[in-house]
Amino acid sequence: MTIPEKIEKPNVAFLPSPGMGHITPLFEFAKRLVIHHGFHVSFFVITTGASAAQNELFRSENLPDDFTAVEIPPVENISSFFTDDMKVVTQLCIMVRESLKHLPSLLMKKRPKALIIDLFCTDAFEICEKLSIPVYSFFTASTILMAFSLYLPTLDREVEGEFVDLPEPIQTPGCTPICPHDILDQVKDRKNDEYKWYLLNVSRLPLAAGIFVNSWDDLEPVSLKALRENLFFQKIPLPPVYTIGPLIKQDEVVTEKDAEILAWLDNQPPDSVLFVVFGSGGTLTSEQLTELAWGLEMSQQRFILVARKPSDASASAAFFNVGSDENDPLLYLPEGFVKITEGRGLVVPSWAPQTSILNHPSIGAFLSHCGWNSTLESIIHGVPIIAWPLYAEQRMNATFLAEEAGVALKFSKDPGEELVNRNEIEKNVRIVMEGEKGKAMRRRAKELKESAKIALNSGGSSYESLCSIVQIWKSQ
Repeated sequence: MTIPEKIEKPNVAFLPSPGMGHITPLFEFAKRLVIHHGFHVSFFVITTGASAAQNELFRSENLPDDFTAVEIPPVENISSFFTDDMKVVTQLCIMVRESLKHLPSLLMKKRPKALIIDLFCTDAFEICEKLSIPVYSFFTASTILMAFSLYLPTLDREVEGEFVDLPEPIQTPGCTPICPHDILDQVKDRKNDEYKWYLLNVSRLPLAAGIFVNSWDDLEPVSLKALRENLFFQKIPLPPVYTIGPLIKQDEVVTEKDAEILAWLDNQPPDSVLFVVFGSGGTLTSEQLTELAWGLEMSQQRFILVARKPSDASASAAFFNVGSDENDPLLYLPEGFVKITEGRGLVVPSWAPQTSILNHPSIGAFLSHCGWNSTLESIIHGVPIIAWPLYAEQRMNATFLAEEAGVALKFSKDPGEELVNRNEIEKNVRIVMEGEKGKAMRRRAKELKESAKIALNSGGSSYESLCSIVQIWKSQ
């Protein structure tokens, strides 16, 4: 009897930059290749600055077979590279630069057919060119931001002064014009190192063998059309763009405390609870948190509030320590708030199982910072959004969700820069939870939920897009 020869599975590697918002979509992409397409994945993990949530994600019991997490050794004395006023993206890029000094030896051991990176790991292009390994970029934010980013080197050459001071909307070729106020924070101060790092990374995107986007045709038809027609470069060909989304967090680990939250939701009517959380890194000022709390109380709606220690220094203060801060909300929420709202509201310290909560039938709306991962999680579960953008490209996302996708309501003020008072919070919560506009947004969110399912299933646009690159890798 002859023993069948064991067929070796094709191996591809992934390399995300630090931060759960960057890691999660690449992690889900990697799992999809392993589970649905028969690949082995080597997932390089930058351990410098790792959060508690990151460490939990890569515990071996949370990983499927044929998924190998490869830790990149931590950079010694990384704080010596930082200054007190250094922005998050600058810190991130320095962490990546120093960590990737270990990448050549790791790649030579694994010899993957391809390396998939995110936007802030573009130093890998030069490393992989020497090793003859093709590099693909996974742009983990919206295709609206991707289109703007591809056009940024042109804007950098042609526009004098600050983009945010331009008198007219910024016209990315083939896309909806962008209000200068809405552009991502990283390009609002061209003299800051953060801008220079962002410009450097996006200018390298054309070097990719292909670009994956976490979106699908029905959600962002305008910007995807512009990308496919390559309206950004006259002489440089744009790499193939593969829509593979929406990829969101799956298989969420539910702890005993998480189960208590879900049990509380089980006792609430359908579509009756507002879920309030500001992503993995977002924080509010003390004054704004007080206004939010009383606005929720005045609305008389049921709610879950994920409470994080306020920070008067930065809206992204929790970016590098997500899941690790122990806190008592009674110490900083307004006196009497928890007791007054007991039964109608649930206050959860620091962290909650977002995907499981958004998937619960009792959730009626999501007050969100509009990060792209949270946006996709909300849409794929058919939940409308009250937009509360804080930093990065979240204002662009909020405007798109409100004015084009039709699933969000914005405040009249910018929550990232101005104090939103309790009366306006009460008003917007009531509009979305009780009003006709909220019902229309909910219907639209459920339409997009169904179109997302179609895109991901066999024969759908995202499924077929991924299959096309899988065949290329398997044939190499």
